Amino acid sequence: MEPARGTISLRGVRKTYRRRGREDFHALDGVDLEIPGGSIFGVIGRSGAGKSTLLRTINLLAEPDAGEVLIDGLRVDGSTGSALAAHRRKTGMIFQHFSLMASKSVWQNAALPLRLAGVAEAEIDRRVAELVTLVGLEDHAHAFPASLSGGQKQRVAIARALVHDPEILLSDEATSALDPETTRSILALIRRINRERGVTVVLITHEMSVVEEIADAVAIVDGGRVVEEGPTWRLFSEPRHAITADFVRAARRDRLADIAAAVDDMEWIGAHRYVARLDGTSATGIAAVADVAPDFRVLKSDIRAVQGRPQGYLAFETGAALTDAEQAALRVEALPR
Repeated sequence: MEPARGTISLRGVRKTYRRRGREDFHALDGVDLEIPGGSIFGVIGRSGAGKSTLLRTINLLAEPDAGEVLIDGLRVDGSTGSALAAHRRKTGMIFQHFSLMASKSVWQNAALPLRLAGVAEAEIDRRVAELVTLVGLEDHAHAFPASLSGGQKQRVAIARALVHDPEILLSDEATSALDPETTRSILALIRRINRERGVTVVLITHEMSVVEEIADAVAIVDGGRVVEEGPTWRLFSEPRHAITADFVRAARRDRLADIAAAVDDMEWIGAHRYVARLDGTSATGIAAVADVAPDFRVLKSDIRAVQGRPQGYLAFETGAALTDAEQAALRVEALPR
């Protein structure tokens, strides 16, 4: 059975950078990874973990020293000439800092890869018109980058990355320079592209909120190795490696702090306040709270569906204190008065 379009396989991939007068840097140290075609796959790691090098081995901007890179079941590492060019057309890439040409309009920036490839002008016009509309910039087609917001610039970069109708879209920290609201809009656009065009998306990021928003699965990279991988909901619910747990804890800490701050100034009606954590595996929720505290009042919630499983926090108050057993069953902690 042939693999789905856009399937990526890394087998024993190694990449070492030689540094004069310093110890060699092993950016990738035997990476094995299977990314299903048509999926959205997140790669998370701290600075220097090797995640960007991993991304660059997929489109062969970094040729691996050892191991195999396969696309759709065919080995592509070692490709040269026209075979390398064809592979790179299959793998569009978007960057953190947009990399747009200031002297060219939205339309011209998106069209540039096609012009460099010698595509006929009529075909360029057709493809660019379609993609400028897809990314929501039809009213800005002749504007220049200096007049665009950060989110609009990233939309131009996405249109440019799609002009060769790639099987794979690589995103290297593409939302790191954007504010939260713009980040959500860009992630929604990437999700739409994935669903409508069947493009495999690989997201490199250090933000758990990004993969929580759209990724089907996640790999955690540390020291050039994949230390944990699995469905997104499972890594959030049951992180097994210390690095993963650190990332999840940091994301939860920020959200819990927001919840606590939001309820801090609210008038107390019940005598006891609690915050429950939903992790996608427990039955905690409004119905479960109501079973043990019928008089409860919801104060604040921050609950998101991660692959259909609720993740987040629910703050509430009650007239009577919950027993230790009830707190344990509901996975709740008391909030101080």
